[in-house]
Amino acid sequence: MRAYERFLKYAAYPTMSSEETGTHPSTAKQLVLARELVCELKALGLDNAEVDEWGYVYAELPSNTDTVCNDIGFIAHMDTSSEASDENIKTQIVKYDGGDILLNKEKDIWLKVSDYPYVEEHKGQTLIVSDGTTLIGADDKAGIAEIMTALEVLISSGAPHGKISVAFTPDEEIGEGADNFRVDRFGAEYAYTVDGGGIGELEYENFNAASCKVDIKGVSIHPGSAKDRMKNAARIAAEFDSRLPKDEIPEKTEGYEGFHHLLSISGATEEARLVYIIRDHDREKFEEKKRTFAALGETMNAEYGEGTVDVQIKDSYYNMREKVEDNLFVVERAKDAMLSLGIEPIVVPIRGGTDGARLSFMGLPCPNLCTGGANFHSRFEYVCVEDMDKITELLVKIATDTAKSEKKTVKV
Repeated sequence: MRAYERFLKYAAYPTMSSEETGTHPSTAKQLVLARELVCELKALGLDNAEVDEWGYVYAELPSNTDTVCNDIGFIAHMDTSSEASDENIKTQIVKYDGGDILLNKEKDIWLKVSDYPYVEEHKGQTLIVSDGTTLIGADDKAGIAEIMTALEVLISSGAPHGKISVAFTPDEEIGEGADNFRVDRFGAEYAYTVDGGGIGELEYENFNAASCKVDIKGVSIHPGSAKDRMKNAARIAAEFDSRLPKDEIPEKTEGYEGFHHLLSISGATEEARLVYIIRDHDREKFEEKKRTFAALGETMNAEYGEGTVDVQIKDSYYNMREKVEDNLFVVERAKDAMLSLGIEPIVVPIRGGTDGARLSFMGLPCPNLCTGGANFHSRFEYVCVEDMDKITELLVKIATDTAKSEKKTVKV
């Protein structure tokens, strides 16, 4: 079975995670796909496959060589973003000849080159898209499909390989994908998340990340007698956002430039809330951004009264480079495998994060590999069939090349 065929099957499973439930996994529907994956792994011959109480799928393909080599792993996540619906996904296979792609004739929805010019890099290839009303879940079901297909190839070919650990995780999209991950159960010395974008992407730097909630308490009084007495929480919330650095937002940053991003704003006269994420590759700049939020809260409390503005900041993950740079052979092995397959490595910093960021700090160096997808978290998401095949080859190549390589000591 080719990777795209598996992907089409997985895409039909709704697996959106949720920040609201407080459970692990955050949604029961992720477990439905998890159990299906365990069945599929066992059908491939991995009898040790299991899904644990937290919704993590683990399995191991034993070594079939006497060569002493590193035990490696591949990881992908099962959940999808809440930015677009995961229900009633209607995938379409498009032979792409260039130009805009009509996703939905009835609703006149197009994937436009003017919005996504890089889609034209796929002229002559086959793309999987949605009908423009949902995402397709390539982030990260494409990664799952590629890992599964690579396992099938390794087993059927009998190619020499060391031990290969596999894990499929829940709740990555809400920043909890590593919360209950058991590195000891996983059993690899290092791993790769297969959770990136276009073919060739290889990432071992990501943002330092924090979430921030700003709660504002106002005083509601009839507007006819409000002078010098009312405190409008909604207006104070708007003022808080307006006083943050105006150029440090996603719309005006790129590359290594960090940002703060207003995810939501809600409220009325008595209460209001702003929800942000804070990001920067540089740890000191990251800390400075957090200090900016805290200081602004103090300043506005001095102006509006103590207890008006409550700034709550929580770190989410850190830049994996701090851990991977001591184990750069892990990155070099992926680069070498790409080059041997004619894939040009594109080593770029992630303007986001993966489970690998936290796992690297848990003692499992874990760079990120491409999946062949684009426009993640969007109704205009797509994945390239031919690139999925190539990435499957890449995973097989990494696994078999590791069996030919001298065992390296992993520094944790």
